[in-house]
Amino acid sequence: MRINPTMLRRPPAGISPCRRTADGRGDVDTLRVASVPENHVYVRHIGVPGDRVMRLDDPPPAQPANPDVWWPPRMLDPEWIRENAHAFDVFHLHFGFDAKAPADLAAVVATLRELGKPFVYTVHDLRNPHHAEPELHDRQLAVLVPAADALITLTDGAATEIATRWGRRAKVLPHPYVVDEPWRSVARPSSDKFIVGVHAKSVRANMAPGPVVHALRPIVQSIPNGSLRVDVHTDVLTPGSPNHRPALASELREMEGDGAIDLRVHDCFTDADLWRYFLELDVSVLPYRFGTHSGWLEACHDLGTIVVTPDVGHLAEQRPCLTYRLAQDGPDLASLQEAIRRAFDGQRIRADATARDCERAAIARSHRSLYETLLARSSASSTR
Repeated sequence: MRINPTMLRRPPAGISPCRRTADGRGDVDTLRVASVPENHVYVRHIGVPGDRVMRLDDPPPAQPANPDVWWPPRMLDPEWIRENAHAFDVFHLHFGFDAKAPADLAAVVATLRELGKPFVYTVHDLRNPHHAEPELHDRQLAVLVPAADALITLTDGAATEIATRWGRRAKVLPHPYVVDEPWRSVARPSSDKFIVGVHAKSVRANMAPGPVVHALRPIVQSIPNGSLRVDVHTDVLTPGSPNHRPALASELREMEGDGAIDLRVHDCFTDADLWRYFLELDVSVLPYRFGTHSGWLEACHDLGTIVVTPDVGHLAEQRPCLTYRLAQDGPDLASLQEAIRRAFDGQRIRADATARDCERAAIARSHRSLYETLLARSSASSTR
């Protein structure tokens, strides 16, 4: 059983503490970044107003489902890159290449290299949470990681894994805060209950909520005023839906009928609904089978919800949390029970809003500095 330090983590190397004075470099031109995507909370929060970094709006897909959809990203197309090369200085990839063939990604990389455009790749996922098997993502990474002019990742453990697998050094920059104001400063509601939550969402490939809920049932029942809340999207319980899971639906309805769980069935939360949900929980248990990093964990940290995560990937390095061991057939019961007990007996940790603001500003400076370094290198190379 492992518990992270009960304090805010010190910023990684390369992240300076919050500065209140100008950096003295004087005015510089705005850097234009083709970001894949731009409309994502992580991407929005790695910049700050006044950092003189402008990220291009996501081009609408050929057949958008709605105006807010950025996928599949049109920027991952050599033709788009050629037609818009005049509009950006740096190409920065984050997400959105799930369905791309490795050969298509190689063509993107080759086009960027031909046009002299620096290519940055932030390695969020070393295992794709939407892919049941790792093979496709491994082949995609085998194209992107060696080809990038610079790599970023979120934790030291991920950086070590990247170095081991590809011999590449990745700059470690933490995940910025997820929850905007005023929600980050909203007081948590008082309650006599100790609420442990599991959110199954639409049960993506890396989730196994059934065994986690079954394991939690007696553990939460043994805690004074303990309540086990289980949320799931409507499509999981709807016959005929592509995400319908009849066995899971039957199990959850049976436990609901026994009064063992507080089952909530609904469509995808809005941001406000999600933040309200986190504030209502004491603990959020992540039902993952595999993974690398987690924005969900970061949002919980912003709002003071204790996270209990399996010992997969590098999630436990991100922020203070509790972990349980993952056995072949589900959670290790002893370590899960210990984690829930520690959450019940321990101190709640909520991110300091000012510290998170300072961290975001430092992350933005680091991105700006990296882009400048790559552009200077590219300029020097082109004049030889």
